Amino acid sequence: MKAPFLNLKATYDETRKSLDEAFARVMSSGQYILGNEVREFEKEFGKYCLVKHCIGVGNGLDALHLILRGYGIGPGDEVIVPANTYIATWLAISYTGAIPTPVEPRKNTYSINPELIEKSINKRTKAILPVHLYGQPAEMDQIMEIANDHGLRVIEDAAQAHGGSYRNRRVGSIGDAAGFSFYPSKNLGAFGDAGAITTGDDELADRVRVLRNYGSRVKYQNEVRGFNSRLDEIQAAFLRVKLPKLDEWNQRRKKIAARYLHELKNVKSLILPDTAKGADNVWHVFPVRHKKRDEIMKCLKKDGIETLIHYPIPPHLSSAYSDLGFKKGDFPITEKITNTIFSLPMGAHLSLEQQDFVISKIKRIR
Repeated sequence: MKAPFLNLKATYDETRKSLDEAFARVMSSGQYILGNEVREFEKEFGKYCLVKHCIGVGNGLDALHLILRGYGIGPGDEVIVPANTYIATWLAISYTGAIPTPVEPRKNTYSINPELIEKSINKRTKAILPVHLYGQPAEMDQIMEIANDHGLRVIEDAAQAHGGSYRNRRVGSIGDAAGFSFYPSKNLGAFGDAGAITTGDDELADRVRVLRNYGSRVKYQNEVRGFNSRLDEIQAAFLRVKLPKLDEWNQRRKKIAARYLHELKNVKSLILPDTAKGADNVWHVFPVRHKKRDEIMKCLKKDGIETLIHYPIPPHLSSAYSDLGFKKGDFPITEKITNTIFSLPMGAHLSLEQQDFVISKIKRIR
């Protein structure tokens, strides 16, 4: 028995006929950049997220970057960001010339702690960038209230939470705008890099459409210094096939997570994840914590169980951000999480037998 962390090929196998038809449709259309597939996916994903606008871009990092640019955030500005997140969230801020201001997470959900945000706000702060980490929506009510009190934008990093919701509102529709990644391992994944922006803001939507296409809405007429970040026609066609399966696949993930939570609740010293009140977690990954994390991962690997660490180095301790002057111990909650966390196999195509195998091995942990 083997238990891979994620079986990407299985998503192709399940939708093979429709994906092959989508590929042939694009290839025979003669339209390969910003054509009908992108336009239709933008309509369909926007409708799914319950927002007025969806703009397809090259990847999730670009989505966040272009939103920040679209709101005029740049040098001299600061953006509140989780200390515990993938570095792409910080990079999007840095691309504009602005500075990321990290805030610690809650110990039990790993998402940004809204109760710590306000003390990090100053006159240079322009936005809050919460991350729906591991598939769990951030506590958006409190975040939106803080933002409204201080006149700040809220930009959701929804790269890991396609289909998730907070108090019955879809992620991607709660803040001023949201950035999505469709990296292949995501709950809604393409077969290469891809991303999208969702927003109800007409002016922002217009600006990012121009920014993604060399700063141009009419060919060779460049209004601003833009970028080349356009959702690919083939990836859009593939995403159109997979989008109708997203809710079903998320339900499978929830069932797997529920079994993990039930079966592993008595494993000594293993810390299981919590879900915040009002959050509909779509379980992009299933993170657990243990003080002997590295030793356990080695043993599981020998048994044929693949696990991963999300994420081993927090951004504030990365060489990429050494210039900000952060040091070990500055964000102790984040650092404790990154030193003990690892993710068990998770995905819509993890079989019951594979999960039973994982559970049986984890129950041997002492």
